[in-house]
Amino acid sequence: MTKKTPDFTDACWRRPLKSNDRAPRAGRAIASEAARHDGLSGIHSLDDSLDAFAARYQLAGMAERTLDVQYYIWEDDLSGRLLFGALLAAARRGVRVRMLLDDNNTPGMDSILSLLDSHPNIEIRLFNPFSFRSLRMLGYLTDFARLNRRMHNKSFTVDGEVTIVGGRNVGDAYFGAGEQPLFTDLDVLAVGPVVADVCDDFERYWSSDSVATLGQVLNLNDEELTRRVELVHDEQSTPMAQRYLERLRTSHFVSQLESGQLKMIWARTRLLSDDPRKGEGKARLRSLLGLRLMKVVGEPTSQLDITSAYFVPTRSGVAQLMMLARRGVKVAILTNSLAANDVSAVHAGYARWRKKLLRAGVALFELKPQCSPGEVHDRGLTGNSGSSLHAKTFSVDGEKVFIGSFNFDPRSAMLNTEMGFVIESQALAKSIHERFIRSRSAAAWELRLDKWRRINWIERHGGDEIVLKKEPQTRFWQRLVVRIAARLPVEWLL
Repeated sequence: MTKKTPDFTDACWRRPLKSNDRAPRAGRAIASEAARHDGLSGIHSLDDSLDAFAARYQLAGMAERTLDVQYYIWEDDLSGRLLFGALLAAARRGVRVRMLLDDNNTPGMDSILSLLDSHPNIEIRLFNPFSFRSLRMLGYLTDFARLNRRMHNKSFTVDGEVTIVGGRNVGDAYFGAGEQPLFTDLDVLAVGPVVADVCDDFERYWSSDSVATLGQVLNLNDEELTRRVELVHDEQSTPMAQRYLERLRTSHFVSQLESGQLKMIWARTRLLSDDPRKGEGKARLRSLLGLRLMKVVGEPTSQLDITSAYFVPTRSGVAQLMMLARRGVKVAILTNSLAANDVSAVHAGYARWRKKLLRAGVALFELKPQCSPGEVHDRGLTGNSGSSLHAKTFSVDGEKVFIGSFNFDPRSAMLNTEMGFVIESQALAKSIHERFIRSRSAAAWELRLDKWRRINWIERHGGDEIVLKKEPQTRFWQRLVVRIAARLPVEWLL
């Protein structure tokens, strides 16, 4: 199959408008409001899963020129196929669609990706692709150093005017679709100057040495493509899709956006993103997002809230958190409990430090599982958390907030590429802090040390406290695995 060469002349296919050109629909929707907030970006929080899907689905329907999407996971399920269909519909309207996916999570999707890629207005590329398409574990055995590095970035950008950045991948578990358990997550929709930065960042990933075109990786024939045509075309007609789309009709996202009534916080916003050469192990240390995040956010003086699906602080991170607590900073951390975490090795990387953090005055909260016992969504060593918590946010001193893909763990710091926004807004910081308080009060266990220095898990029902002496809702073998893994030298992989 001969691949077309898209006519992209600039990041997000931005070209100078001629005098008789009209701004794209998304741009017209925010132009007047943006003009009143010169230099600031408009931020709309997407904490509701249905709104998060509606924003992507309906913005794809508004696209007139370009759609640039970059994701770690794009599931071949109800919401994933609905969004595939939205991208295909946009391409048929003449919209240029570019899709950059990490190849770690595309098993079984080669044919549908090839089908989409065959459209003249769609191009799909893969980050650190696997040579073995079926037996991928063979790839890890022969090319571990490269394949162990993944692209964890997540962005959805329309016409170079509006972007969505945050913790959500594309899949039913992130959007409350289908029958998957729902992840607790957070994205933000952004307009204004920061969108150009996201476009430029997408461009450097798109052209990086770690990225391959689909034609360089796959060799599918037309018969294989034909077998998947109906999957994209007819997904909206299924009963489950109809029920979900009916729910979408309750979202007033587009009308609020176009009428200027979509609630926005206007704030100085900065994009932080890893150098894509991190995918080759060639990024300079000073370019890594984690180090730059610390410099941009600054050292907390009164309050630090961390929400992280994976929390593996390492020895140096523990030392920093203990130092802050001793200086009087109120440090609180919300992460997954063992019962809510599908990768025991990751929990071990956190559990080994709990007593030390608690003794230093750091407040620890572990989210209770939302899925049924034994129901897991394991993506292996390099996968995302299959638990109820998937958000990654930091709130500092009620002044600044980070929202993005970065977990507080060595994998985010040193192996995977990451991205996110640092937003200077007291209003948003207050909102994130209140969300943090609600989550830990209503759906988490608080950890405490008893007089024998043993960890207790505190569960509240009304004004009553129930003290649990063992990791709640876990079996002996799960706790044993954590104890063994905590003694293994694998923390750098977590």
